[in-house]
Amino acid sequence: MEQNQFDRETFSCSICLDLLKDPVTTSCGHSYCMKCIKTQWDEEDQKGIHSCPQCRETFTPRPVLKKNTMLAALVEQMKKTGLQAAAADHCYAGPEDVACDFCTGRKMKAIKSCLFCLASYCEKHLQPHYDSATFKKHKLVEPNKNLQENICSKHDEVMKMFCRTDQKCICFVCLMDEHKGHDSVSAATERTERQRELEERRGNIQQRIQDREEDVKLLQQEVEAINHSADKTVEDSEKIFTQLISLLQKRSSEVKQQIRSQQETEVSRVKDVQEKLEQEITELKRKDAELEQLSHTQDHNQFLLNYPSLPALSESTHSSRINIRPLRHFEDVTAAVSELRDKLQDVLRDKWTNISLMVTEVDVLLSEPEPKNRAGFLKYSCQITLDPNTAHTSLGLSEGNRKVTWMNQRQYYSRHPDKFTDWFQVLSRESLTGRCYWEVEWSGKQVDISVTYKNISRAGDGDECGLGYNDKSWALKCQRNSFSFGHNDIWTFISGPGSSRVGVFLDHSAGLLSFYSVSETMTLLHRVQTTFTQPLLAGVYVGNTGESAEFCKLK
Repeated sequence: MEQNQFDRETFSCSICLDLLKDPVTTSCGHSYCMKCIKTQWDEEDQKGIHSCPQCRETFTPRPVLKKNTMLAALVEQMKKTGLQAAAADHCYAGPEDVACDFCTGRKMKAIKSCLFCLASYCEKHLQPHYDSATFKKHKLVEPNKNLQENICSKHDEVMKMFCRTDQKCICFVCLMDEHKGHDSVSAATERTERQRELEERRGNIQQRIQDREEDVKLLQQEVEAINHSADKTVEDSEKIFTQLISLLQKRSSEVKQQIRSQQETEVSRVKDVQEKLEQEITELKRKDAELEQLSHTQDHNQFLLNYPSLPALSESTHSSRINIRPLRHFEDVTAAVSELRDKLQDVLRDKWTNISLMVTEVDVLLSEPEPKNRAGFLKYSCQITLDPNTAHTSLGLSEGNRKVTWMNQRQYYSRHPDKFTDWFQVLSRESLTGRCYWEVEWSGKQVDISVTYKNISRAGDGDECGLGYNDKSWALKCQRNSFSFGHNDIWTFISGPGSSRVGVFLDHSAGLLSFYSVSETMTLLHRVQTTFTQPLLAGVYVGNTGESAEFCKLK
C-alpha cells in the first residue's frame, strides 16, 4: 500500500470518508468528525443507546466528546501537504467511474453493484450487505453503469426471464402479456446454457490457438531446416565447383607444361639443323673465295696447274631444301582445347536446367503446390488478348486480337508511344498478377513466348527492347526442334519434347514462372524462381514470313 493511501485511511472519518474535521475519539478508540458523530448519535437519541459506527460498541449514557487536539494538529499538517485533495481525487467518483447511488452531495466511487437492489455502493454504504443477513442472497458484482438495462422499460420491473422465441430478456409481466405462450425460461437457466455454449466455443478457440501455436513451431522448424539445408548445399556446391575449377586449372597447367616441353624439343631440333647449315655456309664461302682468287690468276699455266688440286664439294648436311609448312605449329592443340570447351559448355548447359529445376522445386509446407496436371492448371486459366497499340507494324492481329501473324506488308495502326518500333513484338492488354495460366499455339521457324514488365523500352533495336534480352523480361524461344530460355540476354538451351503448343503458368506472388510443352501430356520445359516487383504482361515475338502465335481459348 502506498504511503499516501495509508495516511488517508488513517486520518479519514469513516462516516463522511473525508479528512477529519474537529476530530473526536470515542472510548473504543475510533475517531470521527465531531459534526458527523453528533449527527449519528442525534438520530440514535430516541433509542437511548449510542454506538460506534465502526465496531458497534454501545455507550449508555451518551458520551460527552471533546476535540482531540493531537489529531487535529496532524490533520492540519496533512492539509498543508495537499493530501486532502489527493484523498478527494482518489475516493470521489469521476466521469468514467461508477458512482455510489446512496451518497448525497459529491458522490463516492462505487466498489460493488448489487444485481438484486440494482444499485451501486461505495465502501461505507456497502457495509450492510456484509453485516446483515437481510442481504445474504443479494448478488454483488464489479461496479456496473448499466444496471438500469436490467429494468423492463415498459413495466419498470426487473427482467429475470428470457424469451427464446424473441431472443430477449423480459420481466414477469411481459411473460404474462405480449410474450404469453412463448418459449421462455429464467435468465439464469438461459445463462447456464449460453455459458455452456460459451465454454465450448472457448474450448474450440483455445484448441485452435494450440493448433496454430504448433503450426508456428512447425514453421519455425521449417525455416531452420530451409536455412540449414541451403547453407549446407551452398557449402557443398562451392566445394564441388572449387574442385571443378581446380581440375580445370590442373589440366590447363598440364597442357601448358606439355606444350612448353614440346616447344623446347622442336626448337632444339630446328636450331641443331640451323647450326649445321650455318657451318656449311661458312665452308662454302671459304671455297668460293679460293675459287674467286684462282679465277683472277693471269698466268694460264699456274691456273691449269692449281685448278685440279681443288678439293671436291663435300656432301651437303641437308639433302634437300627445308620445307617450311604453314604456321600452324600448335594451332591444332588450340582447336582441341576449344572443342573440349564447347563440349563442357554443352554439358553444363544441358545439366544446368536440371540443377535449376532442382533448386526451384524446393517447396515448403507453407506454399500452395503447383498443379500436377492440365485440369489443375485450367482452374487458373485467363483470357489474354493482344494490344494493337504495342504491335510492330509488320504484325497483323486477328481472331479477336488473340492471334498475331508476321505480314509481308505494313499494317496501319494508329501511332502510339507503346508501339515497338524495331522488334517484331506485341504485348497483352491484360496485366497479370496472382495465379494465371494460358496456352499459345505457334507455327513457323521461331516464335518467342514471354512475360515482361510494362516499362520495357519500345523504341529502337537495342537489347533493352527485346523480350528475353534484358532484366525486365523472360522469354521461351520456340524453334522447330529445340527450345531455349532467355533472361537478361543469358540464354539456356532446353531439351524437351517438341510441341506446337506451349503452356505458361505464373504464380506472381510466389515469383514462379513455368513453361510446359502441351500435347497429350504436359512436360515441364523450364521453371524460373525469382521475385516479381511489378505486374506482368504476356508478350510474343514473331519475326519471319508466315509465322504466327495464337493465345488459345481454354475451356
